[in-house]
Amino acid sequence: MLKKAPERENRRMVDTGGVDALISHASPWLSLRHKTGIVISSRVRLARNVRGHFFPGWAGEAERVRICQEIKEACYSLERLPQPLYFDMGTLDHVDKEVLKERRLISNELAQRGTGSAVMASADERIAIMINEEDHLRLQAILPGMNLAEAWTLIDGIDSEMESYLEYEFSQKLGYVTACPSNLGTALRASVMLHLPGLKLADEVGPVINGLERIGFAVRGVEGEGTEAHGNLFQVSNQMSLGETEADIIERLVQVVSEIERHEENARLRLLESRRAFLLDQIGRALGILLYARVLASREALDLLSGVRLGIELGLVRNVDVGTVNELLLLTQPGHLQRLSGQKLSAEERDELRAQVIGQRLKGAGLKGA
Repeated sequence: MLKKAPERENRRMVDTGGVDALISHASPWLSLRHKTGIVISSRVRLARNVRGHFFPGWAGEAERVRICQEIKEACYSLERLPQPLYFDMGTLDHVDKEVLKERRLISNELAQRGTGSAVMASADERIAIMINEEDHLRLQAILPGMNLAEAWTLIDGIDSEMESYLEYEFSQKLGYVTACPSNLGTALRASVMLHLPGLKLADEVGPVINGLERIGFAVRGVEGEGTEAHGNLFQVSNQMSLGETEADIIERLVQVVSEIERHEENARLRLLESRRAFLLDQIGRALGILLYARVLASREALDLLSGVRLGIELGLVRNVDVGTVNELLLLTQPGHLQRLSGQKLSAEERDELRAQVIGQRLKGAGLKGA
């Protein structure tokens, strides 16, 4: 049920089927300026449903459209979300949906939706509100580096303001009612993206992941549930939200991430001290392929860029910085490449363009002392 929103002066929602306003700047989860190190980004997401409506998976198209309009009007009223960008899943083409996924503004599931589903994003992309994905609302805040507390403050403010316009489905016993039982309770999912090439090269990442899963954390790839960790990028998040407060969930994740960082730092030091030739070979091979390849697949490029990023952070690579690698991690994804070229490309054409872009951006880079 939509509660009446007060009139706002000089407020306009940007309705757009394009993504020009986004691709003109860096995505916040891969900041060009923020020296993120091992922890790439922090994200906090809340699941919410509007009382009196079927979950999106059970609702017909007419009801999904009605819910979407109610939520859109509520978003328009949010003081904490000025001049939001609105993307309708029913009007976006495949390439633009890919761009939104690559920028982590929508999930794979929302990308597969059509009329009656949408996403609302702040211009700086720190806030994204997915409408009619698995739940009516998925409220997200994402920031570079280890900033879970700030991300929680941001999204908690959005959630509180949103609740003044929408009546949420809530149970005194179960907490916020969600489509998936694992999200009951606070319905909070906090996650951190980590770059763990040291543990991977030391063949120690498997035991770390197994240990995390045993204590109730999920480990996924950059694209979320069911994806592999290409580029040695791992998402670590809480699995359950029932029976814990938001502060408890975030505090536990902060402690776990701190421990993972320590393991990664130790793995890198051991590689430098006792397996230096092997380490330099891995970094040098990655750099050489990226500089001279004529065809590069997306996943291969991510893995190789991970090696170069490791070399930069260890002071072993010259004439390129982490910001350039961060930019390439995003620009060389399928959606961004096609937007960069201004046309839809076949997989083979994307692989050729990807190699060209990376080779040009890394020109002059090399191993120090080589």
